[in-house]
Amino acid sequence: MKHFILSLYPTTKLWVVAFVIISSMFIQGYLYQYAIFPVCLLIAIIAGKGGEFFSLFMKAIFTIIIFIFVIQGLFYPGTTILFSWWIFTVNIEGIMYSLILTSKIVAISSIIILFFRITKTKDFIYSLEKMGLPKKVTYVIMSTLQITPQMKELSNTIMDAQKSRGVETEGSLLIRAKSFLPILGPLVLSSVESSEERVLTLESRAFSARVKKTNIYSIKKVKKDYWISTIFIILIVLLIVRSFVL
Repeated sequence: MKHFILSLYPTTKLWVVAFVIISSMFIQGYLYQYAIFPVCLLIAIIAGKGGEFFSLFMKAIFTIIIFIFVIQGLFYPGTTILFSWWIFTVNIEGIMYSLILTSKIVAISSIIILFFRITKTKDFIYSLEKMGLPKKVTYVIMSTLQITPQMKELSNTIMDAQKSRGVETEGSLLIRAKSFLPILGPLVLSSVESSEERVLTLESRAFSARVKKTNIYSIKKVKKDYWISTIFIILIVLLIVRSFVL
């Protein structure tokens, strides 16, 4: 089962992502949307990416959900009051609106996080190029996907180097604030330098040359990809037609 999930063609997984996003927007209520998260978590666990998926979701999305609940729950206008204190009022309308809003965020973010946990970046970029996207566009997408982990790795390296020079990077908030500039300066300079090196590397590989490019690395669609893509395309069409008819 793990191999089945990880071996799916990237565009096949994209059709699944598109279906979940569209269905979470069109289907009323919040139960279906919230149910997407445990399903995605189960798939991530089967694929051996459960820890990464759960950790990233909690760090990136959970705080946003709590913030929305607090703001909408306290300030959303309504008539059915559950609790009131000073200028703050909690009502059923605010809670229901928070549930509906956050459920869509949970569903969409869960399936997107799962997609990038079970799909290699190079496979995704290759599939986009095979769809006909220009290499300049795919390179921008690849750079955007890789910039966060690269910056994190670079900042950790710089922090270790500054620690070896006696710069305190851990402790109170004031100590961390003082160490911010010694870390930020080398980080910015290193990023600029790496960008220049990347430009030279791309040009040495004839990136801007107007000739047909070839790929050493390749992946292929198999029968299961065509079947799964067809099924989810049909489901998307039916969902859109149903939403307009009803």
